[in-house]
Amino acid sequence: MMKSNLNYIISLLGVLFLGMQFQSCKHKEGEYHSINDKIESESKNYHGTTLSSEAFLGDIKTVEVTEGAHSFLIPERKSHIKSYACTECHSKPLNQMQGADSEEYQKAHWDVKMIHARELTMNCITCHDGNNMNELKSLTGARIDFNKSYQLCSQCHSNQFQDWKGGAHGKRIGGWAPPRVSMTCVNCHNPHQPAIQPKWPARFNTQKVLERK
Repeated sequence: MMKSNLNYIISLLGVLFLGMQFQSCKHKEGEYHSINDKIESESKNYHGTTLSSEAFLGDIKTVEVTEGAHSFLIPERKSHIKSYACTECHSKPLNQMQGADSEEYQKAHWDVKMIHARELTMNCITCHDGNNMNELKSLTGARIDFNKSYQLCSQCHSNQFQDWKGGAHGKRIGGWAPPRVSMTCVNCHNPHQPAIQPKWPARFNTQKVLERK
């Protein structure tokens, strides 16, 4: 009889212990089943932050863009292009100006060297609109504003574009607190020669060079 009661008590304690395990799923180290559960639970009472990176942006002029679910600021571009608006010189469509007398029209962009894909794949009018030089154009002929030139790059560099939209590619200006201000492709890459050239570190350690000899 005593043995039977003891077994009953042990069984009861076991059931109670298991019940406590299931009920205490939100208390200590193993309180969440997955990282997504933790994020969802911890963010329920989150009301944002009072931190801001605006004070560190300086006099950078920005424009707001929205790509998919992401809205953020990028540096304004057109005011930094030395010869914009292009129509100040490109007063006629490009095909007419190309056939003009070279004595009447000075050749321009002589210093631009194209090292961006193969010659048969890309040339100037792949990106520039020959009929309206104040605009860029997509592969299908849609107009693209110079401030949104990243839309051109995204046609071929789709993986990098997805990373950039989410903030994993490219430099963020000011800091990680809102508002988000991200540099665009042309802020870091020369669109005519986009490969980043190798360079020495800003502080070159000459002592290490001597030690390695």
